[in-house]
Amino acid sequence: MNVQLNNDVVERPKILTNRELILASRKYAKEDVRKSWNYTISTTLFLALSFVASFYAPHWSLKLLFGVVAGLFMVRFFVIYHDYQHEAILKKSKLGKFVMTLFGIFILAPTNIWKRTHDHHHNNNSKLSNSGIGSYPLLSKKDFNKLTKKERVKYLAARHPLTIFFGYITLFILDFNVKSIVISPRKHWDSFIALIFHIAMAVTVYYYGGILALACTWILPFVVANGLGAYLFYAQHNFPDATFRYNKEWEYTNAAINSTSFLVMNPVMNWFTGNIGYHHVHHVNHHIPFYRLKEAMSEIKELQNPKTTTLKPKDIIACLRLKVWDCEKGKMTAL
Repeated sequence: MNVQLNNDVVERPKILTNRELILASRKYAKEDVRKSWNYTISTTLFLALSFVASFYAPHWSLKLLFGVVAGLFMVRFFVIYHDYQHEAILKKSKLGKFVMTLFGIFILAPTNIWKRTHDHHHNNNSKLSNSGIGSYPLLSKKDFNKLTKKERVKYLAARHPLTIFFGYITLFILDFNVKSIVISPRKHWDSFIALIFHIAMAVTVYYYGGILALACTWILPFVVANGLGAYLFYAQHNFPDATFRYNKEWEYTNAAINSTSFLVMNPVMNWFTGNIGYHHVHHVNHHIPFYRLKEAMSEIKELQNPKTTTLKPKDIIACLRLKVWDCEKGKMTAL
């Protein structure tokens, strides 16, 4: 649209519609296969070296340090695995499928449970529901007040900070694997393999390295990776400015822009987390490889003014205190 000002014509910048935004994002949903493999191989190598360094380090402080580093590399590989499951990278590679299947078992997020629940999350991001499939359950204050006492305890427990930060046990071991096996053992055979592998490796590390190696080389990396990953996922969709809607009012692109955060991090954490902080871009088009999310945001103006949060203590606390959606106030609130 053009506006006449005196004798000059000022052209207003065009605002993309929802459909146009998705179409514009397709330009970036093309991978560089060589780059995808370079990142996969290098991350695998650094992850393996971190585990070895933690196991053989001569002092407990170094074991602890390399255990934390291994956890961070696990987060980076998880983002690569996550992109593969979205068919953003290596989607035609048989070797890629083999590698990612093994990693899913290793990280306690086997393909059968992870892909199904995560796809559900993308198709239902920011919808008010009590299911919590692939996400943390979120109810309106009105719906929460209708719950029984037992239902309220269960709901609040699912959103409790301890549930999030101890995601290694609560989410990855119990929810992704034990619960999946109990519900449908035949469908979730890979969850059974994941648990057996995890226990076998823990016993092996303890046998050859003792309790310190078990704690620092095996358990610590998973506590760091699964706990950090669980919080990142939480903060990307549960932050003070997020908006939630009932199904009939819900729209995909609006949910991506207004209900998904841009998690601002320093360059080091952006690298370890595979740019997953650019989460609003990812939700607009999940076929964009993680290494092109920043590029897409910098070139599409509709993506350049996102709602944000950070990993600063005050912002973490602000996110964790949110429990329900208050329809009257139009925002998430504590009880």
